[in-house]
Amino acid sequence: MSTTPPPKAPAGATRSGTGERPSDDGPLGWLRALGPRGRRAFAGAFGGYALDSYDYFTLPLSMVALAAYFGLDSGQTGLFTTVTLVVSAVGGALAGVLADRIGRVKALMITVITYAVFTVACGFAPTYETLLVFRALQGLGFGGEWAVGAILVAEYASARHRGRTLGAVQSSWAVGWALAAIVYTLVFSFVDDDLAWRVMFWTGALPALLVVWMRRRVQDAPQAVAVREHGAARNSFTAVLKPGLLRTTVFAILLSTGVQGGYYTLATWVPTYLKTERDLSVVGTGGYLVFLISGAFLGYLTGGHLTDRLGRRRNIWLFALLSSLCILAYANIPSGANSLLLVLGFPLGFCMSAIFSGFGSFLSELYPTAVRGTGQGLTYNTGRAVGAVFPTAVGFLADSWGVGGALVFGAIGYGVAALALLGLPETRGRELT
Repeated sequence: MSTTPPPKAPAGATRSGTGERPSDDGPLGWLRALGPRGRRAFAGAFGGYALDSYDYFTLPLSMVALAAYFGLDSGQTGLFTTVTLVVSAVGGALAGVLADRIGRVKALMITVITYAVFTVACGFAPTYETLLVFRALQGLGFGGEWAVGAILVAEYASARHRGRTLGAVQSSWAVGWALAAIVYTLVFSFVDDDLAWRVMFWTGALPALLVVWMRRRVQDAPQAVAVREHGAARNSFTAVLKPGLLRTTVFAILLSTGVQGGYYTLATWVPTYLKTERDLSVVGTGGYLVFLISGAFLGYLTGGHLTDRLGRRRNIWLFALLSSLCILAYANIPSGANSLLLVLGFPLGFCMSAIFSGFGSFLSELYPTAVRGTGQGLTYNTGRAVGAVFPTAVGFLADSWGVGGALVFGAIGYGVAALALLGLPETRGRELT
């Protein structure tokens, strides 16, 4: 093991290594506080997560066309999401270990390349079974990208600004979602459905361009490099399951399960609900999604500010309650009142996204640097895998309950998240040393 002391922080820098000054106030103070290297890390994580979102949403948006092409029922189409999310738990845990062992940036590039390659492969799938396998393999990269990117930025951000900084990274999910909705509207308007879903998957090659830029421009935060060089990150996978961190890991998994179970229920089934039960056209569905996605983008940014002001736990509690209420209202709008879908789409997107804004900072602050990648990757993605049961349940119950009625499982997920917070500490203001 190396005995070289860790590099000293520059004069005037905070323990987070950002060099934050009291003048770093105002709406963009969090961005100035990152410094040049931190801003490049932010750009890499923002772009990676936006394209991760884009690649994910190629499936839900194409679900109706896929079901018709392969002759699938609701249970079989729901299985696409379940397989993706379950395998993402494996990918997320592996990416977390890699982030601790080989570095945040290298692990991030590996995840981006993985999800891009297998998203494109989905477009060439000749059978339902082949598509299911390719989608599962796409989940390996999809599972690790957010956790690794969030850690990379969290270690540059100061405790004062970490919530809004990670909230801004999280907002890139809405950017990728919006891009997918735009491409979906164009592709399905001009290309026959039997080919259009393949074209959607082929556009998933976009992330390859980001990897080239990250390889040249993005670096890990100094404290993470110092820990890795001193060998402190070895055997880190078992460390998050030892008595000192086991309680934190269990409750963080429950929290992730509830929030992601609720979120992916909506993300997977709202497009199908709009087309099959509300009889909206492709263009009409895209119009409604504009309001849902606009709410999501503002929700991420607002939630980021609130998680710094209210605290991590209070922010999640607040939006778990509001998200549940929005789901129940959205699923019970009477037929013929489609205009109400438009009105409720904005607060629904806002609330179900604002709850995520504190995740990047909260999970990063729960673990020490040596096992931060492993802890965040394992808890977030195990929660994602278990939460995959929720959209699957909607799929199997849709034939008898209707998609709208089965969406109630999303509200149950948010209830699980609220209960999980009882076992976790408040971490606002904690330095990542």
